[in-house]
Amino acid sequence: MASSRHWFESIAEAQRRARKRLPASVYLALIAGAEAGVTVDDNLRAFSELGFIPRVATGDPGARTISTTVLGQELALPVMISPTGVQAVAPGGEVTVARAAVAAGTAMGVGSLGSKSIEEVVATNPRTFFQMYWMGTRERMSQTMERARQADAKGLIVTLDWSFAHRRDWGSPAIPERLDLKAMAQLAPQALRRPRWLLDYLRAGELPDLTAPNCAPPGGEAPTFFGAYGEWMQTPLPSWDDIAWMRQEWGGPFLVKGIMHPDDARQAVAIGADAISVSNHGGNNLDSTPASIRALPGIVEAVGGDVEILLDGGIRRGGDVVKALALGARAVLIGRAYLWGLAAGGQAGVANVLDILRGGIEETLAGLGVASIHDLTPDHIVMPADFSRAGAHATGAGAGLGADVGLPGGNG
Repeated sequence: MASSRHWFESIAEAQRRARKRLPASVYLALIAGAEAGVTVDDNLRAFSELGFIPRVATGDPGARTISTTVLGQELALPVMISPTGVQAVAPGGEVTVARAAVAAGTAMGVGSLGSKSIEEVVATNPRTFFQMYWMGTRERMSQTMERARQADAKGLIVTLDWSFAHRRDWGSPAIPERLDLKAMAQLAPQALRRPRWLLDYLRAGELPDLTAPNCAPPGGEAPTFFGAYGEWMQTPLPSWDDIAWMRQEWGGPFLVKGIMHPDDARQAVAIGADAISVSNHGGNNLDSTPASIRALPGIVEAVGGDVEILLDGGIRRGGDVVKALALGARAVLIGRAYLWGLAAGGQAGVANVLDILRGGIEETLAGLGVASIHDLTPDHIVMPADFSRAGAHATGAGAGLGADVGLPGGNG
């Protein structure tokens, strides 16, 4: 079935529709990566270097098993919604995404720099994890964790793969600190060129939210996104002793995001992490970092029996999910893919993206003659001998413009 007005058959089509619908600065904020976008490109290229060998006449196993658990939460499919930064792509932001995730039977993360409060999101999707950075004083971090605990967040995601690499060789738009009259006047021509996006907000009776409600101090007002970002940038980078303190302070399910080296994976296990996410921050941190899928096999070899392993970065098809699972991931997280769906069709667009991935997973299992995602092994993958060391290869400044990237806190 070809794509229709209300339905799209690929995530590439969701991206195309998002580009047509979003003001230029909003769209560019989703696709701009660090420096030349080398890592952005490699997150996608690496999946294309992995192959399958199909099997035939394997019989009909009935319904294929694609459900799993992550940190004790049952998921109907091995795809979770990753936390991202300010979601100015459609009204409702994370709450709209949460509705689609609930309908699909999966969990999600809401970020400390997100546009909706942890309380609102958990009320919509009880299977919600809270994401935070090493940011501010220990007292403020304790207060933030207590707020997430009181909201009944199901676990904590601490993001470590960000060292404030804000350099952009191309495509990085100017984002206002707040939508005051001056900012609205400057952005008005963009918004008027995308009247459907503007009309959606007018109908919802709101404007894009550029505050960080989850960073509000007890009894205080939420800072602007850039106010919170500034506090984060001024906080000294943490040590593993600091992350061990955070793990103890939280006391519940604990996921460390941003692991790309086996030694860091071992350190995460040593401080008591329950799960890790193999991630390069979607190409938004240290450019020329290899694709996260290239790092996955070595990390699985190092700690696969000790901790749940997730992966994010470059997931665009159900086959990509299957490749990650076969190489040892328990599930994957998506960021840009669902944001494009949100821009293209709101809640229905996010649901469409999840349906595309669900169908692609099931079709790939059928092609491999596998009845369950839990039966996948590296033997189902054709991998080049130098795959893990191939790394990211620059294809010229601006090469990633047609690909994609994400916001601080987001994933490829």
